Amino acid sequence: MIKRMSSDQTGRLPLAVVVLTFNEELNIKACLESVADWCAELFVVDSGSTDNTLQIAAKYTENISAHPFDNYAQQRNWAQENLAIQHDWVLHIDADERVTPELCASLQNFFATGQDKKYNGAMFSRRTLFMGRWIKHGGHYPVYHARLFRRDKGHCEERLYDQHFLVEPPLAQLDGDLIDILTTDLDTWSRRHVRWAGLEAEEISRTDISATGQVTARIDGNPIEQRRWLRKTLFGGLPPFVRAFGYFFYRYIIRLGFLDGTEGLIFHFLQACWFRFYVDAKIWEMRKRAPL
Repeated sequence: MIKRMSSDQTGRLPLAVVVLTFNEELNIKACLESVADWCAELFVVDSGSTDNTLQIAAKYTENISAHPFDNYAQQRNWAQENLAIQHDWVLHIDADERVTPELCASLQNFFATGQDKKYNGAMFSRRTLFMGRWIKHGGHYPVYHARLFRRDKGHCEERLYDQHFLVEPPLAQLDGDLIDILTTDLDTWSRRHVRWAGLEAEEISRTDISATGQVTARIDGNPIEQRRWLRKTLFGGLPPFVRAFGYFFYRYIIRLGFLDGTEGLIFHFLQACWFRFYVDAKIWEMRKRAPL
């Protein structure tokens, strides 16, 4: 393990960054370089990479752990509960994400001005890059996530898909973005979304759970709660299959997704229409196969 020093000794921000990895040799270098110079602690939790991910990560930190991957929520919560984190604040990111200089400046200001004494966490926006293009329209930006919080005040909600972190209020809202590199090729994107569609269909079809311990769906809540309300109440209340086409029309026409060019057309159609239609098809298939 590396020798950890306090933020007073190093000038680094008093927080731990936790990165999840699995065969991310194309992304992990840029991800770690975006945080390694200013975070007090840097942890990598790998779920069985067979490429050069671990060799690359070892150049930036010795805090590398292995843990089998079941789902995103369990992996995040395992990391937070089992890693030897010495700081009160934790920032969770994925290997295909990068902290922008603007967000880094906001984080520095957050701690320098004592906001860390007033808040339990902070939200900031995700900037999606799809096939090299920033998807600015279609309601896809800004989209806020609470990734920074006190370790004892937050955890990842137990959902199979579309998980968010549950953080006790109050939460600050920071400037700057977390860049999310979705994919460089459609085959990778499609394989991931076929798997995620199955998880989403299973989540929607589950009857053995309640909304307890999940993000509250509130139209008058914070940006994360509002988005959950729109998905659960508004979109979820529409007829299956039809809603996928309506959602695409809403994003591509009403929310000006067509301004994102050819990459935007591909992204908005696949993510808003194809993916959501496939989720409904999986739900239909599950119910058709269920015993009477």
